[in-house]
Amino acid sequence: MTRASTRRAAPSTSSFVGEDPGRNKEVTSFTADDLYLFNEGTHRNLASKLGAHVLGDHRSPATYFAVWAPNARSAAVVGDFNGWDPDAHPLRELGGSGIWEGVVCSVGPGQVYKYEITTVTGARVQKADPMAFRCEEPPRTGSVIWPLDYQWGDGAWMATRSRRSALDAPVSVYEVHLGSWIRDAADPERLLGYREIAPRLVEHVLDAGFTHVELMPIMEHPFYGSWGYQVTGYFAPSSRYGAPQDLMAMIDELHRAGIGVLLDWVPSHFPDDAFALVSFDGTHLYEHADPRLGVQPDWNSLVFNYGRREVRSFLASCADHWLRSYHADGLRFDAVASMLYRDYSRQPGEWLPNRYGGRENIEAIDFLRSLNLGIYADHPDVQTVAEESTAWPGVSRPTDTGGLGFGYKWDMGWMHDTLEYLGRDPIHRRWHHDELTFRAVYAFTENFMLALSHDEMTHGKGSLLEKMPGDDWQKFANLRLLLGYQYTLPGKKLLFMGSEIGQRREWDHDSTIDWHLLEHAPHSGLYRFVRDLNTLYRSEPALHELDCEPGGFEWLIGDDAASSVLAFLRHGRTDASSPVLVVCNFTPVPRTDIVVAVPTAGRWRELLNSDSQDYGGGGIGNLGEVFTQPVTREGGPSLARLTAPPLAIVVLKHEPPT
Repeated sequence: MTRASTRRAAPSTSSFVGEDPGRNKEVTSFTADDLYLFNEGTHRNLASKLGAHVLGDHRSPATYFAVWAPNARSAAVVGDFNGWDPDAHPLRELGGSGIWEGVVCSVGPGQVYKYEITTVTGARVQKADPMAFRCEEPPRTGSVIWPLDYQWGDGAWMATRSRRSALDAPVSVYEVHLGSWIRDAADPERLLGYREIAPRLVEHVLDAGFTHVELMPIMEHPFYGSWGYQVTGYFAPSSRYGAPQDLMAMIDELHRAGIGVLLDWVPSHFPDDAFALVSFDGTHLYEHADPRLGVQPDWNSLVFNYGRREVRSFLASCADHWLRSYHADGLRFDAVASMLYRDYSRQPGEWLPNRYGGRENIEAIDFLRSLNLGIYADHPDVQTVAEESTAWPGVSRPTDTGGLGFGYKWDMGWMHDTLEYLGRDPIHRRWHHDELTFRAVYAFTENFMLALSHDEMTHGKGSLLEKMPGDDWQKFANLRLLLGYQYTLPGKKLLFMGSEIGQRREWDHDSTIDWHLLEHAPHSGLYRFVRDLNTLYRSEPALHELDCEPGGFEWLIGDDAASSVLAFLRHGRTDASSPVLVVCNFTPVPRTDIVVAVPTAGRWRELLNSDSQDYGGGGIGNLGEVFTQPVTREGGPSLARLTAPPLAIVVLKHEPPT
């Protein structure tokens, strides 16, 4: 039986004696409105209420503790400071709210603690604090009292960041796993800290030209091999890399360099580690009791109960915490599809239909809509991004039109189709031309981000370079073509670390990127190409202003399957934004007589050619420019005749006469 919630319980005070019997504390963090919003599922700032909060100063510290355990018989705080004795510092329940609170005197930052909860059966369990701001470094599992004070220096960035990730802005994201991006050269087993990584990451991202980094989950996770996707400390950055302030300093340094920061976030499932959220107060508090709703078979993890209002407040507050306390510029929601469908990865009989008999998770849908509404209300200058792998309609559309309210959605269909196509021997590509052109059917149904992420470079899938067919020259040419195609299509961009240098090995979280490859010409040439791609994408309005609008794209050649050639125009928002012409040749045969109808007569300058010798190509092209031919019909299109190099992309722009 679940304890009844009190919608407007009056706040009470907690008092007990700490180590100093002369210093009683009577404190509560909760107002009546806080309790109402928490029980209603709309509280978005529980980080300031629940958990451990330091009172006083270093000369006379005390800590206020509060934990939600509505079905507990009793609760106490235990730690190094009381010999882990549950009788030393019992907590008192705040009315009928299910919140247990109290103050421990002479206890402050750096001390380790847990909650000891007596369940309805009389069993005693020790649990880490779900709201802890810091955790012990794994494999230790204690929570650490820690303040979040930090002096930020990114005011200029924060004042302008709304423009940096808008739908018409250039957004080019570099996806990073901190533990394997770079390691200590003298001791490869040692993980570098946030502050050690920061200047190196800033230097590389600036040089490569990306606008944002996306950090794979840095929330605390006990199993390093989960890459951060099995979170136990939802409010704590991983102590593997340092303290909370060290992560803040890293984000601060990125911001001051003009680089945005997106954080991977996992509201879809959590692991069953006994010290964490599972059966938190002896009952299924955060998860569903029925495994047909509460167990995620793909990852052997547990699904949040999105129908429970207090759980919704917990997750909404978690999202707000990373945006507010860490100045994150957006959150990428992991595994959204698993939230939307009750039968996700389940066989018949292994799932329960919703109240209408359908497979949709109505509670999760409502939660995502309300969560996005809350995020954009509190932080209108950030973006939320959905990794959603199905054709669910309106993921990035406003909630008042039936959408889920995300800012962007990963285009998983484009990624799968394009990698499938480019993985084929070119002789067979003519029979699969639709794998390239099908995207045009749905390209503007969402605000898409074209992602070549870590998911495609693990579990035996190989690196991007090794997915490409042919000899080494063809592999690099195909990879340059793939990246050029990604950057010139409508949609924002994301590239996983190592792909910019042509990593040969599949990604390994226990090692580092093979940076030494840059000493070899094919790899350094690929890196120069990525750098020039990012520069071109940022500098040409036609390549980003209408990434999410149909007017930004126009086919010129879309049906030449026999030659495996594509040609299209990218348009900017205004006439002043000159269109950009893109021609792709997906065969190893040069196409020397391609004719396209362009909107403006005159000289079209070659902005980029992936077959340039600077990038490791063969140097075939158009000698830097193409001139249109006169037409006989007045008002007819101007015709440009050009050469498309083998396995290459060429980008041109009209150059007005001087």
